[in-house]
Amino acid sequence: MNRLLAALAGVLATLAGVAAGHLVAALLDPATSPVLTVGSQVIDLTPTPVKEWAISQFGDRDKPILIGSVLVGVVLLSAVAGLVARRRFAYGAGVLVLLVAVPATIALTRPAADPSAVVPSLVALVVGVAALGWLVRSARPASPSSSPSSSGASAAGSGPSRRGLLVAFGVVAGAAAVLGGAGRWVASYRSRGVDVDLPAAADPLAPLPRGLEERFPGITPLQVPNDEFYRVDTRLDVPIVDHESWTLTIDGDVEREVTFTFDDLLAMDLVEKDITLTCVSNSVGGKYVGGARWLGVPLVALLDRAGVGSRADQILSTDVDGMTISTPLALATDGRDALLAVGMNGEPLPREHGFPARMVIPGLYGFISATKWVTRMTLTTYADQDAYWTERDWATDAPIKPSSRIDTPRALADLDAGENVIGGVAWAQFDGGVGRVQVRVDGGPWQDAELGADVGNDYWRQWFLRWDATPGQHRIASRVVDGDGDPQSPARANPFPSGSSGIQELLVTVS
Repeated sequence: MNRLLAALAGVLATLAGVAAGHLVAALLDPATSPVLTVGSQVIDLTPTPVKEWAISQFGDRDKPILIGSVLVGVVLLSAVAGLVARRRFAYGAGVLVLLVAVPATIALTRPAADPSAVVPSLVALVVGVAALGWLVRSARPASPSSSPSSSGASAAGSGPSRRGLLVAFGVVAGAAAVLGGAGRWVASYRSRGVDVDLPAAADPLAPLPRGLEERFPGITPLQVPNDEFYRVDTRLDVPIVDHESWTLTIDGDVEREVTFTFDDLLAMDLVEKDITLTCVSNSVGGKYVGGARWLGVPLVALLDRAGVGSRADQILSTDVDGMTISTPLALATDGRDALLAVGMNGEPLPREHGFPARMVIPGLYGFISATKWVTRMTLTTYADQDAYWTERDWATDAPIKPSSRIDTPRALADLDAGENVIGGVAWAQFDGGVGRVQVRVDGGPWQDAELGADVGNDYWRQWFLRWDATPGQHRIASRVVDGDGDPQSPARANPFPSGSSGIQELLVTVS
């Protein structure tokens, strides 16, 4: 068995095992897929500056790139397993055991794990070792013929059967493709939209006004459709949560521990609120911000059922897989429209946005306010318990900073001379909301833009300015001025630890 065949045998056997494990995980819990398990651990161990760099450089592609990187590492180690098995199969199988031991250990030690979390890794190991054994046997020289019919026949019997090799390698490769494809299909099928009838709000809001996007293409829609709404979280999969068995427990420093079912929430008086969410990883001019209409139960109504004690200063919320987020209790209960949301833009929450329920608190970055797939809220103190992001030195009190974003024209765009429209969105969820949006061209004076509909201080606002563009290169900048007359800060700050700031400025060419 030559080295190339041995390495290929290791790679194909491992891919078949990984594909089988992925299929089993898709049927049980997608998060326990061996590759996704390792990828999630890499995310947890990655230093914050590296994470922020990856988000800024790769955007929505950061997770596929991470999964691809993990697979490259798996392929390289599996090739080593094949090369070792060429000399002695037991040693090659041992390399696969070590390779699978990593995701198995991670799966068992992650928060909220149970013994079933290791099943996909065990399946991957069994299938991988079995496939490697078959491929190694198929590539070994056949036993010499016992018949002394001719020297030619004896020579032919000294090497592996070409047909046997093709069959073995082809079957394993095909099995890897079929199992992997089936796993992706099952995961996609299980993460499809949910069929739940939500009751109407007790006091429904009027329909949103028409947005400027109808007049000026390029401006972000006033209400972002669910399938276009940004998603930033640490998950490499979409949790599959059964709303019929899901519960939310409120415990800790409370007068009484309470548990709500999904039906309990729907039986309460639901409210509608128009709220803009922003991710703390959003850079100046970034896309990780969006406005939506949320349907849910006021958070204070749930907390009142439990009766908050006198010691707590944070709500430590936990999702279905043990991810924790800390929210300042004072900010969640200061009169703002904090919700436990069950609906988004007239539909049940999409699975990728937290079905069956998530927290939505206006004015606070999502990493301290927007727990998705939430199952527990523990009233506690920052001194007693740290959440995922506070352990990584992110801010504990992180109000969303006022900002304006230019949607059109795009940076480095080529424009025709004459009238052009500069437009975008702006938000200022404190101090009276958006008062004005101003635009500056080539460092000149700030000019007031025209504002779109005012949906409320918790919601962003569209804006536009008609610009008579002259030939040449031009620098365009925008800023928001809040209702108290204070312009957004021009000081440049990175997202870590409490959100970015600065003025967006872009360059265009007019001809």
